[in-house]
Amino acid sequence: MTQKELNNQRLLREAEQRVIQMHTRRHFIKESAMGLGGLALGALMGCGSKNNSTQIAFDPAHPLAPKLPPFPGKAKSVIYLHMAGAPSQLELFDYKPELAKMDGQLCPPSLLEGKRFAFIRGVPKMLGPQAKFAQHGQSGAWVSENMPHLASIVDEVTFLKAVTTDQFNHAPAQLMVHTGSARLGRPSLGSWVTYGLGTENQNLPGFVVLTSGGRNPDAGKSVWGSGFLPSVYQGVQCRSEGDPVLFLKDPDGMDRDLRKASIDAINQVNEDEYKKYNDPEILSRISQYEMAYKMQISVPEVMNINDEPQYIHDMYGTQPGKASLANNILLARKLVEKGVRFVQVFDWGWDSHGTDASLAIDIGFINKCRQVDKAATALILDLKQRGLLDETLVVWGGEFGRTPMMENREGKQNPFKGRDHHTDAFTIWMAGAGIKKGYSHGETDEIGYSALTGKADPFDVQATILNQLGFDHEKFTYNFQGRPFRLTDVKGKVIEEVIA
Repeated sequence: MTQKELNNQRLLREAEQRVIQMHTRRHFIKESAMGLGGLALGALMGCGSKNNSTQIAFDPAHPLAPKLPPFPGKAKSVIYLHMAGAPSQLELFDYKPELAKMDGQLCPPSLLEGKRFAFIRGVPKMLGPQAKFAQHGQSGAWVSENMPHLASIVDEVTFLKAVTTDQFNHAPAQLMVHTGSARLGRPSLGSWVTYGLGTENQNLPGFVVLTSGGRNPDAGKSVWGSGFLPSVYQGVQCRSEGDPVLFLKDPDGMDRDLRKASIDAINQVNEDEYKKYNDPEILSRISQYEMAYKMQISVPEVMNINDEPQYIHDMYGTQPGKASLANNILLARKLVEKGVRFVQVFDWGWDSHGTDASLAIDIGFINKCRQVDKAATALILDLKQRGLLDETLVVWGGEFGRTPMMENREGKQNPFKGRDHHTDAFTIWMAGAGIKKGYSHGETDEIGYSALTGKADPFDVQATILNQLGFDHEKFTYNFQGRPFRLTDVKGKVIEEVIA
């Protein structure tokens, strides 16, 4: 073999060695050390990420430990009063004298063309306001005769009069309001809040749910579920009648010491399982067992309204020992006073279709207003006199609005006066925790059909609530299935105009 051929073979072997070397891990790390360092630094500083998420210091062993928000928030807790079924804004807060002039007339085609309704078919008649309105307070807010007590405190409240949604059925609309999605599986607002802030009272759940009206919301318990967040953040449903929580008492033959020993034994098994599988959900389960034990002492005390002074019962209209919305609203005050982070109050029965007297806008609806008006007003006044209103955000509303035309199922007028579901305009009010006092935001057209100015959707309301708690809704995320999720999905903006 000639010298030239030997040199060519040597060069070929050296080239092959270089190729092999470039595929080795050691060579890659040696040559890319500075690049990897740059990537790590960029990740730490949030570079290259549109989301730039807020990382929550999650301790699976102490998931409800109190935490500070990313920036100082005005609110330390939230009481959300949801009137399930959607109260009519046209009989409460959105005064429309022009609609009164159209009462009984056939609905103009322009209000029906290209629109979808839950039940309206054919051409319905217009329905004027079924209540008298007057202006109240220094702000001059219009409030109907159906809410006389709330009318006395309008200067403490901000009204959002141009809220919209894209869901016209109850369950999806309720999910949208409380989870940011019309589909099942997303964490509720209360779960996000307790995930981000924990709770100030380790003997009580961070997120408590109270229901009245005889039924749960149409969306069921999903509206207070934790979704893909750890299950410790789901809402704990309590009752204002009977035992506050089912199975809270020790069964016959078991005293408190034996209950503690059994929980310790169960948690020892769970700890062994955690060491084996390293699943943080097991630690959440341990925390929940321990919380259940603590609740046996703390919950009966805080859920007892019998020891409230008589003037408080008179303020709220409460009746101890009965299941009622008024009792639940008083319990909501007691819970936030004890450090609970988020209290969700659901009241069923606001679906005023006019199919029977209980769902008539001029009969059953008025009765529902009487049930909430005094108690919700008392809540604002009571929080204020205790120095809690400045740090407690109160929110009131439904999942959508009601139509300015009368409902006519199958093209026939319903036996009683009622309104169909309406997505284009409804009213939510907020008070406390840095929200403007005596302010109305947004405006609808002359018959209350469409939002004209100040339009907001559930994502905007959610973003505003999180802002008052000290969170940037765009950065407050949780990684799931390979991407960061947030309550407001990819939408929402803080309604800056309502912040004081």
